[in-house]
Amino acid sequence: MASTKRNTIRVGILTVSDTCSRKEAVDKSGPNLKKLAEDTDGLDGVIVATGIVPDEISNIKETLLEWSDVKELDLILTTGGTGFADRDVTPEATKSVLEKEAPGLAMVMLMGSLKITPLAVLSRSVCGIRKRTLIVNLPGSLKGSQECFGFVQPSLSHAIQLLKGERACVKATHKELAASGPQPGPLPGPQPINMVSNLPTVSHGHHNCQKIRHHDVEKVARRPRDSIYPVIPLKDALKIVMDHTPVLQPEVVDINDALARIVAEEIKAPISLPPFRNSIKDGYAVLASDGPGVRQVMSDAIAGDAPDLELIPGHVIRITTGAPIPKGADAVVQVEDTELVEEADDGRREVSIKILSTPTTGQDIRPIGSDLQEGTMLVGPGSKLSPPELGLLASVGITKIKCYRRPVVGVCSTGNELTEPSEELPPGHIYDSNRITMLATLLEMNVPTVDVGITPDTVQATKDVLLKAASQSDVIVTTGGVSMGEKDLLKYVLSEELKATLHFGRIFIKPGKPTTFCTFEYEGAKKLFFSLPGNPVSGIVTFNHFVLPCLRRMMGYTNPHLKRIKCRVMADLKLDPRPEFQRAHLDWQSAEDGVPLASTTGNQISSRLISMLQANALLALPSQSDQQKMIPKGSLVEAVVLRL
Repeated sequence: MASTKRNTIRVGILTVSDTCSRKEAVDKSGPNLKKLAEDTDGLDGVIVATGIVPDEISNIKETLLEWSDVKELDLILTTGGTGFADRDVTPEATKSVLEKEAPGLAMVMLMGSLKITPLAVLSRSVCGIRKRTLIVNLPGSLKGSQECFGFVQPSLSHAIQLLKGERACVKATHKELAASGPQPGPLPGPQPINMVSNLPTVSHGHHNCQKIRHHDVEKVARRPRDSIYPVIPLKDALKIVMDHTPVLQPEVVDINDALARIVAEEIKAPISLPPFRNSIKDGYAVLASDGPGVRQVMSDAIAGDAPDLELIPGHVIRITTGAPIPKGADAVVQVEDTELVEEADDGRREVSIKILSTPTTGQDIRPIGSDLQEGTMLVGPGSKLSPPELGLLASVGITKIKCYRRPVVGVCSTGNELTEPSEELPPGHIYDSNRITMLATLLEMNVPTVDVGITPDTVQATKDVLLKAASQSDVIVTTGGVSMGEKDLLKYVLSEELKATLHFGRIFIKPGKPTTFCTFEYEGAKKLFFSLPGNPVSGIVTFNHFVLPCLRRMMGYTNPHLKRIKCRVMADLKLDPRPEFQRAHLDWQSAEDGVPLASTTGNQISSRLISMLQANALLALPSQSDQQKMIPKGSLVEAVVLRL
């Protein structure tokens, strides 16, 4: 099974062949169709099922039913068994499971093939629909299956949109077809089939919205009543963001400025620790062979001193913790295991002491390198520098560290109704909380910021502030102005005025549906734009889903995403038609089995910022289905951990 790529066209490829199923022949058509279906310039599909079955109606039918009814694939391509031979039964097996036929697709393949070979009239390929799965029979030969796939491929994406009920994409396709009008050209005589020329570029694989045409924003009466942007799944949106997120180049950072930075290279210890033999305790450096008894005190060894005396038998040298071990000494006796015998200078000098215990060689001495050997790896690439790491590097004399550069993030709020919290609130206005929340979150992440302020809802003002932000920042985060209101101008300004590449404009989640992401070249540098919804909770949720992992990737995190864990819900939770992220508090102290207990923080309306106060997680709830309308109390669900 192939790994998920960028889109939601889920494809199965079924080879029908007696000889291939018995491994008497090598299947060439199936693998070739896989490459064609995955081609990013074509269908850009995701292969989630492949198989080889013999030319038996029961085997073919069983696989088609499983892939359409159980795996719910969008498209099934069969190859083989469409001819006149006795064992060619793929069309019969296919017809037995179809609910509707699609003769137009079969006709396109026949017309195209007839221009290549007159023997194409012998093909019996069938195409049709079972539930929401499109099934297409292709010839068994490598050449024939490739040619026929090429004839129908331009129509497949739109057909699947229709089956899946993707209204926005369907409307955009029909609108562009209507706008293009009749195509001039000679009609008499056979014409080459080119389905591609009649279809618009609509987001199926890469979800690129660049071909979507905006209305004139000044003509409010003519604005669309439905969004012109296709809705894409969360995982697709996140993959698009991460695919466009670069890891920034390393820079050398002083250790005093390196907290929370990500290391860009392997760092090894240039010296051993300790670099000399030293004492573990306060006491006396001795010769173990002298044993217990009275000893003369030669001198003292203090931490920070370099001793120049050599210990001789019958003597000791007083020593402090961390001080170098004098030459000749091979043990340390702690002061608690001694007693004073004679003093001088009114107690300022010890003359002799008595060793009360029997010392052993090496006792209370740290050998060279006992803590850390020279050449030991201290931190590796991708390591986050916390206080222990910084202390360890300082202990071996490393003060300059190569770390990944941090992105500069510009933050802007949009809306005529917004007022700075420090100013008097005019009638009809609200205070701008989004910008403060975003700037504080970035400060907590140790990310440098540019406060771009509040911009009014006009095209020119929005364009000016975005250009200003682009001149000062690597990433620009805006809140507000991305929904369906007549003053929601962000998408228009980004795509039409700045000619930015708008990668998606809506996501199938709650809250945060109108979240928008685009990229823009400014003075030769790629800028990333995140336009988040204006409701405060929507902004926080989408920031954590998209902006945070993007910034972490740029800063060199090996795993930029927030941690996800299982938790147990403390009440029944009603499911929404969209996948929903509910604010919740995770309680570990009351958990009996180690699984935290999750309680939502009240009303989940996206304007209710107070619901974030006690929230330390977002419950990732699936969309409702005919089989499941609610998550029962006590169920395990996944939670995105915001903080511990």
